[in-house]
Amino acid sequence: MTTDRARGRLTARARIVGWMLAVVGLALSVSIFATWTLLLKRLDDRVDQEFSNEAEKLRRYAITAVDPKTGQPPTDVAALLNGYLAFNSPDRWETFFSIVDGQPDMISAVRRPARLDTDEALVRHMAGAVDPLHDETESTAGTVRYAVIPVKVAADPRPAHFVTAIFYDRQRDEIVDAVRVLSLSALAALALAGAAGWFVAGRVLAPVRLIGQTAEQISDSSDLTRRLDVPGDDDVAALAGTFNHMLDRLERAFAVQRHFVDDAGHELRTPITVIRGHLELMSDDPVDRAETLALVTDELDRMNRIVDDLLTLARAEQPGWLAQEEVELADLTVSVVAKARPLGERRWRVDEVAEARVRGDRQRLTQALMQLAANAVRHTKEGDVIAVGSAVRYGGKAELWVRDSGPGVAPADRERIFSRFVRGTGRTGAHDGAGLGLAIVRSIAEAHGGSVKVVEAATGGACFVMTIPLGEAP
Repeated sequence: MTTDRARGRLTARARIVGWMLAVVGLALSVSIFATWTLLLKRLDDRVDQEFSNEAEKLRRYAITAVDPKTGQPPTDVAALLNGYLAFNSPDRWETFFSIVDGQPDMISAVRRPARLDTDEALVRHMAGAVDPLHDETESTAGTVRYAVIPVKVAADPRPAHFVTAIFYDRQRDEIVDAVRVLSLSALAALALAGAAGWFVAGRVLAPVRLIGQTAEQISDSSDLTRRLDVPGDDDVAALAGTFNHMLDRLERAFAVQRHFVDDAGHELRTPITVIRGHLELMSDDPVDRAETLALVTDELDRMNRIVDDLLTLARAEQPGWLAQEEVELADLTVSVVAKARPLGERRWRVDEVAEARVRGDRQRLTQALMQLAANAVRHTKEGDVIAVGSAVRYGGKAELWVRDSGPGVAPADRERIFSRFVRGTGRTGAHDGAGLGLAIVRSIAEAHGGSVKVVEAATGGACFVMTIPLGEAP
């Protein structure tokens, strides 16, 4: 399992780096291709521009040329072209030569990768041009692009041509070298980005791996005390913090569950033991059988109540437990007193009623108040006062309370009696029941977004107060 998970983490890391390299590689490829295309386009434009410039320079030279012997414009076309070739030097990877009367006459003195004037077929093709000609040919130095410009002198009827040629492949090779260097640099950058991405991805995924390892250790050992220590304030640190908060909640939940299961087992074990003991000792005497059956029935009823209370507490932790509606506090207070009167011969009172509404579950609120009323009956005697009231307090909260004139609750017990299977020690009948009633009351109050507490009543005794917000319950 550990190996499979490690492979999964490695695959995730590799996928992150792989996608990053794919995106960066695509961007670099597009950039290199665009650079290659742009440079070739500029080379073609530069070649065309060079041919146009040479034609223009030859035209200006022919207008201004003077024969040094006569001081007049040259009358010999060969002398005109020779003078221009002596005057104008070709650029790098460029060559000039002239054709007079169908034969090569003069070539520029600069040495070039290959000579074109020695190719008779090419010279014949050039010499046959009547109009300016742009074309290309192959040579020992690769592709050559050339321009042929016909030249005429009025006093010389011989056909003549000026040829300017550019060794295109040589200039293209310079672009290839530049793009090759760019490609190698891109590959080096891609490798560096991959190494950096692999390192960064490892650092970023380290807390995630730590979370997986911690979860696995918790699964193996049930130890919920482990926490993640991820410094920083980024998303990964926030994830680790969320995981720690989840562990806090799980630890509390497991502790409560463990305590709950222990107490529930203890509470249910007692009636089971009582039932078994009496059934084992039951004789054939009808009176004894009747007494045993009555006791067993009573214990089974008590177990049934415990199970019902446990189910209520379990459902209270599930969403949708409350049936939300508008609840009139005044009507709720009066109806609870009316329903509680049969619980015992007490002096039932209504302290106060609130003319307000809350958003909540009327049946659950009634259940909580009836539970408090039943608790008050168990801890008072005939003729004592039990009062129910409701009021709206400052801060947008409503209070529902049940008070009695009994012995009250000891200060040390006022918090813990709302826990499950806990009974108070300072009131009569403290050992009656399973100790789940007040826990149910607290669950109902908290489900409405409120709380419950017990205080000493102004007239003596205990006063149980539920506080719930007037707004919509969570």
